[in-house]
Amino acid sequence: MSENKKVVPEGNSPNPDTKEKKSSKLGIIIAFLSIIIIIQGVKIYLDYQKSKEKEIAIEQKDTELESAKARLEKISLELDEKINEIEKLGGDITELQAVKEEVEKERDQLQRTRRANKKVIASLKSKADGYEELLKLKDEEIVKLKSINDELLAENTDLKDTQNQLSDSISEIMGDNAKLNSKVEKASRLRAENVGVFAVTGKGKEKPSPFRSKQINNLKVQFNIAENDVAPVEGKDLKIRILDGNGQVLFDVANGAGTFIFNGKEEFFTANQEVLFDNSRQQVSFLYDKGSEYEPGQYTVEIYAEDYMMGRKEFMVK
Repeated sequence: MSENKKVVPEGNSPNPDTKEKKSSKLGIIIAFLSIIIIIQGVKIYLDYQKSKEKEIAIEQKDTELESAKARLEKISLELDEKINEIEKLGGDITELQAVKEEVEKERDQLQRTRRANKKVIASLKSKADGYEELLKLKDEEIVKLKSINDELLAENTDLKDTQNQLSDSISEIMGDNAKLNSKVEKASRLRAENVGVFAVTGKGKEKPSPFRSKQINNLKVQFNIAENDVAPVEGKDLKIRILDGNGQVLFDVANGAGTFIFNGKEEFFTANQEVLFDNSRQQVSFLYDKGSEYEPGQYTVEIYAEDYMMGRKEFMVK
């Protein structure tokens, strides 16, 4: 039995030290690889966290940017309201208009901006705070302006009431003056008295009405101007109208006839002359040469001073 056993050569037998060395190297390699894997994993995790934080920071900036845009837009609209309100109240809007232009410029600049850094956003927030503070001050100014306008409105109302009362008083006084002037004007009108109409013959004799047509070489109209203490001493333009039985005015331009306005209507007159009224009951005479015979009938002489009638007299031609 012993003769059949295999004999292993001493040179080929395993070395325990070599095995231990190989095992030790393998462990080191595995440990090294494990450390590398752990380090790489940590790096990947940290990079991911950093990327995530960066994304969050960008989103936050974008949110702040949109918030700044919205805030500027709101401030711009409020500025419009304040400008309109202060302008209606009569206040100065120069400062607000300049601020509005600046706000709109910054707003439009933001509209073109996709990304904004913290410095820009902080600056905009600071400016927006200043703009909002200005709006608060303008609210106080609007309150003051409204108060002033209310006071002015009350004063204007009082003034209008006073003015209306004065206007009523003035109208009443003017009405009284108009009535008084009308009375004075009527009272100052001259009046003809002792009116007489005579036919003056060729020999210069005067015959009272009635008279024959052949007796009339000239027609004489004579009267006195009655006393009138109201009428001023001044020159007067006196006119006579001689009307035949048909109401037709004897009219001859060659003998001084013309027209004048009476009761708003143009009328013919037969003759006129200027006299100085001196309140002495002075006598006035008109001598009229018709130049032809008078038709028989009843005639009327009307005497006028300017635009009113002083007197009248009828006479008969046979």
